[in-house]
Amino acid sequence: MKPITLCTSQWIDLPLETLAQKAQAWGLDGLELSCGGDHFEVDKALENDAYLRNKHDLLEKYNLKCYSISNHLIGQCVCDPIDDRHKSILSPRLWGDGKPEAVRRRCAEEMKQTALAAQKFSVGTVNGFTGSSIWSKLYFFPPTGQDIVDAGYNDFADRWLPILDAFKACGVRFALEVHPTEIAYDIYTMQRALAAVNNHPSFGINFDPSHLVHQFIDPVLFLDAFPERIFHVHIKDIKVRLNGRNSILSSHLAFGDPRRSWDFVSPGHGDVRWDELIRKLNQINYNGPLSLEWEDSGMDREWGTQDALKFVKNINFEPSVQAFDAPFNKASRG
Repeated sequence: MKPITLCTSQWIDLPLETLAQKAQAWGLDGLELSCGGDHFEVDKALENDAYLRNKHDLLEKYNLKCYSISNHLIGQCVCDPIDDRHKSILSPRLWGDGKPEAVRRRCAEEMKQTALAAQKFSVGTVNGFTGSSIWSKLYFFPPTGQDIVDAGYNDFADRWLPILDAFKACGVRFALEVHPTEIAYDIYTMQRALAAVNNHPSFGINFDPSHLVHQFIDPVLFLDAFPERIFHVHIKDIKVRLNGRNSILSSHLAFGDPRRSWDFVSPGHGDVRWDELIRKLNQINYNGPLSLEWEDSGMDREWGTQDALKFVKNINFEPSVQAFDAPFNKASRG
């Protein structure tokens, strides 16, 4: 069975030990440690080996494993046009003087350091975002030529190839969560991102179907397109509520606003076709963790996580090792 873990990004207000106690009581197999709060601090991990030993001992104390680390916020700042919103997601150490290019360079170095910290922690996958210099140019007016788009992918390659090389040197993989606002948000843009970095072996995907469904992308077709690049899986659901009044662009309405055209919900409460996805993950031989990412504005997170765990345990089936009619054939031969 695939291990079922919990992404700690939405829990960084809790001390890691408090969350680990809850995770053990709920019956989770492990935690996807977020680089936030006291859950996993890259600078401390590299300053002192005792820091990582203590993290390892804490997880072991609660019979939990760590299969991946999440560093989404830092990755976002590598390619983004930097503004005051980014200050709210960065530590003063990385924000520094706030000059955009300096912020981007510090965050790029932090991603390289994340690869090294993951290696020292014996974790082989780092999940995250890349940011994008061209996401704001999604709608092509004023006229946006392909030369501008090409420049955006070249900027991504220039900034991320050195990072990916650092990941490769550490034996760690980077899994991009394909997502609006990133350099890749659907099948075609993921193909273009892979081409930009010359199909770098350390560059793959943190597959989260909730970011595809509201774009009307079939997550099964997405898995078919990149079977060898699925490095990690997030389990999160989404409910689409297009009603003729709202826009798929969400009308500048906050998450949780009932007027939105879509919103994230706990697994099993939305429009993701989970049975099809588990079957496809089995077909492509994905055996990594299924990481619960709690994002449901209408549901208590502790209740929702336990409900999600029950749901995922029920769909976490193994593929058959034989054809369904094999017993009949054996019987007829006997």
